[in-house]
Amino acid sequence: MTDTAVGDHPPAKRSQRTALAVLGIIAAIAVGFALGFFARLPLDDGGTETPGADSVDVGFAQDMSVHHSQAAEMASIALTQSQDQAVRNLAYDILTTQQNQIGQMQGWLSLWGQPSLPSGEYMTWMSSDDGQSHDHSTAGGSAQMPGMASSAEMSALRQATGTALDVQFLQLMLRHHQGGLPMMEYAAEYAQTSTVRQLAQTMVNTQTSESTLMTQMLSERGATPLPMN
Repeated sequence: MTDTAVGDHPPAKRSQRTALAVLGIIAAIAVGFALGFFARLPLDDGGTETPGADSVDVGFAQDMSVHHSQAAEMASIALTQSQDQAVRNLAYDILTTQQNQIGQMQGWLSLWGQPSLPSGEYMTWMSSDDGQSHDHSTAGGSAQMPGMASSAEMSALRQATGTALDVQFLQLMLRHHQGGLPMMEYAAEYAQTSTVRQLAQTMVNTQTSESTLMTQMLSERGATPLPMN
């Protein structure tokens, strides 16, 4: 007999998964940054100006980097702690995809000479040139972006095990995806550069598909989605 419970992963295997996850993150960020920094960002309508500090492009890249960072943290917890292969597979896809996208957005910000993170309220960039708000109740600035998990929720996720961990991860990530969707949709329509619009639309497509999958996975585990915060 050993002290390892049936179905538990030995410490060596958990350590190996953690090491592989870290390597995957590093590679994804490096590739994404290179794509973002060295990409030629075409400006539409014959424009020649680099996106400014108050542009949709810069605001989206800064805010979505923050939003993605929490998703990557949640995915890392699930990848290294879950015993459910389907959950680990989803967590790995989210982790590597969003870290790659963070790298791209940070590469753009560096190229544009803009700070890597927002300095004030979130989502102040979500209004059109005519000054009209286009995003439901979130435009005009917010202290917290929709879908973000609280400190207490993140702490509970880190401490959870077994099915409880899987359900909490799926619930938090689904809400996180749903909360970020308006920002992605807005950038896909209003960003100045076509490359930013394309990435935002890719996020919309990917996360909509993942949201459908997570809703199904929650149902299979006898759980339901969380309400939007």
